[in-house]
Amino acid sequence: MCGGQGTRLDAPVEKPLYEVGDRPMVDRVRDALAASSVESVVAAVSPQTPETATHLRERDIAVVETPGDGYVADLDTALSTVDSPALTCVADLPLLTPTLVDRVCTAARNSSADSLTVAVPIELKRRLGVSVDTSFEEDGRDLAPTGLNVVGGDDGAVWVTTAARLAVNVNRRGDGAVAKWLATRFGQPKE
Repeated sequence: MCGGQGTRLDAPVEKPLYEVGDRPMVDRVRDALAASSVESVVAAVSPQTPETATHLRERDIAVVETPGDGYVADLDTALSTVDSPALTCVADLPLLTPTLVDRVCTAARNSSADSLTVAVPIELKRRLGVSVDTSFEEDGRDLAPTGLNVVGGDDGAVWVTTAARLAVNVNRRGDGAVAKWLATRFGQPKE
């Protein structure tokens, strides 16, 4: 999913093209997905991200155009073009790794639910100093969705992880600073 306006980030480039560790976030996410067990990658763009669409097409990435009517509407459009279940991922997870993608896929296969929401404890995001824009409570825990999910049907489960790399969504400049620091310190992590 790489069609959001990125107004909270307030960057001079489209949000997916915002660089972390001298690489656009969308490239980092694409590389993690490509090196994982995921069979194919399709990028969902919108009218708000024409430069991202061009960037991806120049790299031979399959692109689906969405209407740009918001995350849920755009996700529905994207999901209508792929088989189910599908792994969905936002472009603002620049520290994503193939190992983490594969762990989520394994958790989804082992779940009795059709769909899997991947979440991190809000406390982890706070300790890292990154923003919390969406939260929910599950089994008495305050959680935040990561933007990495498996969508297969209406029956859903929540998979909670403490992987710091899944807690860093770059929505604001401060989030970008944390991601850049982690990327510089650890490079492209292997897990």
